[in-house]
Amino acid sequence: MLYRKFGPTNEEISVLGFGCMRFPTVDGKDDQIDEEKATEMLRYAIDQGVNYVDTAYPYHGGMSEPFVGRALKNGYREKVHLATKLPSWLIKKREDMDYYLDEQLKRLQTDHIDFYLVHALNQERWNNLKTLNIFEFLDAAIADGRVKYVGFSFHDELPLFKEIVDAYDWTFCQIQYNYLDEAYQAGKEGFEYAASRGLGVIIMEPLLGGKIATNIPKDIQAVWDQATVKKSPVEWALQFLWDNPRTGIVLSGMSDMAQVVENIEIADKALPNTLTDEEKDLIEAVKKIYKSRIKVNCTNCRYCMPCPAGVDIPESFSHFNNAFMFDDMDGAKKQYHNFIKEKKRASKCVTCRKCEEVCPQHIPISDMLKEVVHTFER
Repeated sequence: MLYRKFGPTNEEISVLGFGCMRFPTVDGKDDQIDEEKATEMLRYAIDQGVNYVDTAYPYHGGMSEPFVGRALKNGYREKVHLATKLPSWLIKKREDMDYYLDEQLKRLQTDHIDFYLVHALNQERWNNLKTLNIFEFLDAAIADGRVKYVGFSFHDELPLFKEIVDAYDWTFCQIQYNYLDEAYQAGKEGFEYAASRGLGVIIMEPLLGGKIATNIPKDIQAVWDQATVKKSPVEWALQFLWDNPRTGIVLSGMSDMAQVVENIEIADKALPNTLTDEEKDLIEAVKKIYKSRIKVNCTNCRYCMPCPAGVDIPESFSHFNNAFMFDDMDGAKKQYHNFIKEKKRASKCVTCRKCEEVCPQHIPISDMLKEVVHTFER
């Protein structure tokens, strides 16, 4: 296993982190982890040198943290840097922050969290937490030893990401990033912004939930097959990230032992600046093919926002495009309903067409929103 010094810390962290939200389950029930299989996977990874384990309060219906606490018994807790996250959406008052942290310590059967994140920040949650003195809480949690390092994970737009980076003396951040998401949320610019300010950068969704790792379209596989050195789609995606020397940790939510073994084998070759020009060109070619499947040429510039009717236009188009890019209609529909509140869905469009007056791509937004409704809401 290879290691990199992480951000401003002196910690040597494995380039591969174990994400604890996709463990094998019993009868497909998310809150019923197959503990025998999952324990074997987690301990095998640790035995092979993985020393960063990432969980969170809601993972597996709230069962991930208690399971991880049990799986890290018998000396395994001492071998890893343990990360979990404050459930930001549940915080209604300052006391809630201490309540959830203390509960998490009990669930994880530990006296401290090595890397503690404020989970899934967006504008609404950020505004609420600032009002409730989140910085005071973080300072106190570090001072009393319950937490060693603090950071945040992020799901919103670039300007807010930069604001959060600059608002506090964070140790690290966690962002969604892969070769298709360079302009999504924090994106490449946010990645470089955080790294330039000394934060450790953790990558989540390196395989876009498996979309760029499995069920590869024939035209894209044909591009990968042109490589002099053959690699799996998983290896291409992970090496794209590890090639950047500023990448700290790449989190992988592994679901079976075969994935654990494969990811560890790839991580053993995760040296920076090793992709050849030929290989970078192949990655660019694959990106172009995926992008060519896009149905709505939305660049997420957000000139159309805010919508007078409250529709989240860019997010609606993002899920709509994903359905066709990855030939995954069911998955995209599920994400559309999970991540867009009902009051912000495409069906709330009143066809005022004000968005179309300012769209630099000249998209017939109202008509395309009707397509989104037909696809996802009927």
